[in-house]
Amino acid sequence: MSYFIDWNIEFLLLFKIKYVNTLISIYNSKKGMYLNRLLFPIYIGFRYTITKRKKNGYASFIACMSILGISLGVAILIAVLSIMNGFDYEIRERIFSIAKQVTAINHQNVQYDLDNLKKLIMKNKDVIACSPFIVRQGLLSKDGIIYGIEINGILSAQESQVSQIYKNMICGSMHSLKNKKFSIVLGKSVAQYLKVGLGDEIVMITPRINNRFGNNTIIPMIKKFIVTGIFHASDGFGYDATTVFINYYDAKNLFGSNEGNIEGFNIKIKDPYRAILVSKELSKRLNNIFLVSDWTTKYGPYFKAIQMEKTIIFVILLFIITVATFNLVSSLMMNVMEKQAEIAILRTLGATPFHIMCIFIIQGGIIGLFGSILGMIGGCLLSISAPHLVKFLESVIGMHFISETIYYIDYLPSKLEWSNVLTIGLIAFTMSLFATIYPSWKAANIKPINALKYE
Repeated sequence: MSYFIDWNIEFLLLFKIKYVNTLISIYNSKKGMYLNRLLFPIYIGFRYTITKRKKNGYASFIACMSILGISLGVAILIAVLSIMNGFDYEIRERIFSIAKQVTAINHQNVQYDLDNLKKLIMKNKDVIACSPFIVRQGLLSKDGIIYGIEINGILSAQESQVSQIYKNMICGSMHSLKNKKFSIVLGKSVAQYLKVGLGDEIVMITPRINNRFGNNTIIPMIKKFIVTGIFHASDGFGYDATTVFINYYDAKNLFGSNEGNIEGFNIKIKDPYRAILVSKELSKRLNNIFLVSDWTTKYGPYFKAIQMEKTIIFVILLFIITVATFNLVSSLMMNVMEKQAEIAILRTLGATPFHIMCIFIIQGGIIGLFGSILGMIGGCLLSISAPHLVKFLESVIGMHFISETIYYIDYLPSKLEWSNVLTIGLIAFTMSLFATIYPSWKAANIKPINALKYE
């Protein structure tokens, strides 16, 4: 006489009936209440998930598809967000390398002492450094070629403390801009258009008012400069094609004072995202004589657009995980239908509806956990290898996918953030648990007498 009962639960095949009864009695006792009530549903749920019986092969296949669907959704979502983070980071770095974080412009043409005003600005606790600048529109000419540009007069030693443009030099140096040397640093696009390189002479033409020939008579001022540096920031922003640098005092002497010049201070702060607050405080400190503005006025829409895209893509790709959880519901419902007799036997041995519900929740949770973990691993690997894969495809196909003039960078960036990985994995696992509620509730409401009626 066999002492085994085939419940289609593999762990029950390892025990005789008396051991099963002992297990249930211990399960219901006060002594083993807490430990056994935790381990009992976990073990049965685990064995349900990894069953190897051929007659349950289709249900196991559906469970594997659920794991695969969840893992693919998680991996794709992590990879896409990593690429979006990469674009966000690279564009942010390029913007902050050329953009003035905070500027104080002398819009009322008030005479001021350079050193005293700098000390006043530095009293703000958020300010790291500040550098004076003067801006004027003008023309550059070389061998009959004329090009319109924005001329920036700076003090190179102080400018290096507030700007990262000196890091973008491809030849020469920003420190070559010295007073009365009449040296100039060009953007790469300007240098290519005018066909000049280091050491070449170039003619600068700027308008200047001269009242000797009548009121507000504008005459051109022509001065030769020597190219001592070429920088390259990014083709996408057009900075290389519109901006040149000369010495601050050379600009003062060349342009004169208060004749359409823009004079002020370029200010660097500790946290660029506090720029608005710092601007308001500096405006009060300077008695509104200087017009104080920040980088968000010009470049804020870029970051808002990227953040909006990240949010929309996150929501859209989240539906991939949602679809995968529908497979999980189907898998569990098939399991419930096939295991009605086994559920009834567990009920007759003392298991309550809550215990049955826990078994199927654990089963779905295991599927969701495996899918989430596999997806997180796959997403991390895909995020790390994505730039190399795209570069390899470009070399094989011979086509450049990403243009710097459109995307501001010429390669696919990827920045893996562990907070995103953990958040996406947790969301996928939570959605999997929610997907188990209905099937487990149906299993808990199966009546033993109806399930065993035809057995």
